[in-house]
Amino acid sequence: MSFGGPAGLFCMEKTTEIDLGPAARRMARLAADIDDERLGDPTPCPDYAVRELLAHVADLSVAFRDAARKDFGPTTATAPASVRPVLDDDWRTALPKALEELAAAWREPGAWEGDTQAGGVELPASVMGRVALDELLIHGWDLARATGQEYEVSEEELAVSEALLSPAEDAAPGEDGFFGPIVAVPEEAPLLDRVIGLSGRRPDWRPK
Repeated sequence: MSFGGPAGLFCMEKTTEIDLGPAARRMARLAADIDDERLGDPTPCPDYAVRELLAHVADLSVAFRDAARKDFGPTTATAPASVRPVLDDDWRTALPKALEELAAAWREPGAWEGDTQAGGVELPASVMGRVALDELLIHGWDLARATGQEYEVSEEELAVSEALLSPAEDAAPGEDGFFGPIVAVPEEAPLLDRVIGLSGRRPDWRPK
């Protein structure tokens, strides 16, 4: 989880609930197809190899699950940058379970209502659910690109991330986006590439 500037956080429509199931299942499939030999490979996240990124996804899955449940404590109060993620030995069974629980928690009555917390940040739950989706979408791309897998995301999911990551209309020129400095991408580029650019990544990133 990386919370930067406000970006489009409070400029979007916030009432519609979103099913995180497709994004969670896609992430689980990506993880299942990663060989142990790839765990040390680099990712578009400079500080994370594949193993750290998988550990980060496991941690954020628990954090956003508890955020949906309003079950506040260390899992929701700890900023991700304060602890380097460590991949548990049982991650191949624990990660899919955590992702499934994450999606299920955001389907529960009241999950999208009121305020909640994740990563030590408090937001309206209607916004936090969108942040959870965006985390799965962006880090799914990270893992797919790092491990040479295909990556397909629906236009509906991408639209949520685009609205979340886009700078506010009154943002100063050059102002950071949600994840940090935005990478300029041509307007005619595919929506996925534009969203990846808004997340501070180069859409043409490949492992060296």
